[in-house]
Amino acid sequence: MTDNQLVELFKGGDKNACESLLLRYKPVVLRTARRFFLSGGETEDLVQEGMCGLYSAMLTFSEGDFSSYAYACIRNRIVDAVKRSASGKNAALNSSLPIEGESETIASDFSSPEDELINSERMDEIKLLMRGSLSPLEYKVMQMYVDGATMTEICSSLGKNYKCIDNAITRSKKKLQKILKGD
Repeated sequence: MTDNQLVELFKGGDKNACESLLLRYKPVVLRTARRFFLSGGETEDLVQEGMCGLYSAMLTFSEGDFSSYAYACIRNRIVDAVKRSASGKNAALNSSLPIEGESETIASDFSSPEDELINSERMDEIKLLMRGSLSPLEYKVMQMYVDGATMTEICSSLGKNYKCIDNAITRSKKKLQKILKGD
């Protein structure tokens, strides 16, 4: 079933359609939320905001391409949460820093070929930056993490325990945040 068909079923009261859409778009929410570093907060805070944005998109969608609309609602909800945190309304989200340049595959319908080339070049720059400042393990973990892999998948793929992977992510975020801020 297409996303648009599932939205129509959801609006008609089908709980299975709702669950299907939430599960289908959870990786999108995770990838979007992971584009932000949180000082003193958790990515889960932004994932929750993104899921609320997705649900809102399901309620308000009327016509067109649902995936593009959903992505815009998810991203806007997360960005709004970050902006609120900057004004002191949510201390857990304070000092958030977006990782610019990550490719946005869902929103690619709105990108011109020139924009895609620029984004590709930026992503290459970020990968070089990561490769030069992170250990080999941290680099592998961050690649998988940004691509939307779960902690369990990363642990299994790399043969490491949860604590090791969690520590690698934490160290990587701190290193990259420091570099991106110019410290």
